[in-house]
Amino acid sequence: MEEKDVQENVVEETVPEEVEASESAADAETTELDALKQEMEQLQEDNATLQDKLVRTQADFDNFRKRMKKEKEQDLKYKSQSVMTELLPVLDNFERALQTEQSDNSQGFVEGVEMVYRQLKQALEKEGLEEIATVGEQFDPHLHQAVMQASEADKDDNEVVEELQKGYKLKDRVIRPAMVKVNQS
Repeated sequence: MEEKDVQENVVEETVPEEVEASESAADAETTELDALKQEMEQLQEDNATLQDKLVRTQADFDNFRKRMKKEKEQDLKYKSQSVMTELLPVLDNFERALQTEQSDNSQGFVEGVEMVYRQLKQALEKEGLEEIATVGEQFDPHLHQAVMQASEADKDDNEVVEELQKGYKLKDRVIRPAMVKVNQS
């Protein structure tokens, strides 16, 4: 009988140790599972952050590409502005030369100058140069530069009464405002 009692004691003593071992193994698995869940959540947050950065970077790049395209179009549209600006005094001088008195001896020369003037003006107009309308128009500070005032009763207030120097636009951009005399009552 003693042997049987010893075996029962051994069985009773080993059972609680196995239960404790299985409980600690379960706790370890739960802790490991919790750690994996936290790591997965952290990775998901990191992924979301990186996705957001990617979307923002793509949007910034698209905006940059559009801005560069627009600037390139502007450069092409106004590529001749510096040349036009340099040639405006030449146009003015041609106009002044054609306004001088002509004699019979100089008629052929004047006709040649007129022809060169027309060709130059046509070439500039072909590139988008336009004269700014002045006399009879309402004064517009974006297009006109008032350098003198007049008081004429038969004209409206702020009406341009005389053009002192022609103004020009290149396509839709003013490259030189017209110098004008404006009526003030």
